[in-house]
Amino acid sequence: MFTGIIEELGKVLAIEKQPDAIRLTIGCDKVLSDLGRGDSISCSGTCLTAIEIDDKGFTADVMLETLKRSSLDGVQVGDPINLERAMSNKTRFGGHIVQGHVDGVGEFVSREKSDNWDWVKIRIPAELMKYVVHKGSITLDGISLTVNDIEDDVIALSLIPETLTVTTLGYKKPGDKVNVEADVLAKHIERLMEYK
Repeated sequence: MFTGIIEELGKVLAIEKQPDAIRLTIGCDKVLSDLGRGDSISCSGTCLTAIEIDDKGFTADVMLETLKRSSLDGVQVGDPINLERAMSNKTRFGGHIVQGHVDGVGEFVSREKSDNWDWVKIRIPAELMKYVVHKGSITLDGISLTVNDIEDDVIALSLIPETLTVTTLGYKKPGDKVNVEADVLAKHIERLMEYK
């Protein structure tokens, strides 16, 4: 489990294509300090397992199901990747409950720059909009964010300079893909209500 507070912006160093998967090598620094083989790590919102680690980064396998449901199917060498290690019992809980289980892929629609922040719009898959509420939490590319406005299937967010500097949302442009994870609490409530 994660909190959606990005620790580091990594970089895709290599992609090894396999028949029904890919193996990613991601360059990074900070998250390596206590990353062990078999540890979970959020890579732009997808929970992956570190299988090889060296002083330049780590390698993880991305299975077909993850490729079908996330933007990792189009990742290229050199692309930035948001990184967050799994929560520990000493972690500050600064975001919200994030599982690293991507529900769908959204689309970056627009960016309006301000002196101190950007107003960003993202199109969310229509089937996920029932989980989106004004001032509620949503995870985009692994980042815990607050929904500031909703219009049909497009949400708007205010992004502070820190978010723009240390995450992929600072680099996104219209048409780019964004991994979306809906709030797990909303999904559990929906499931419970089916049995009322």
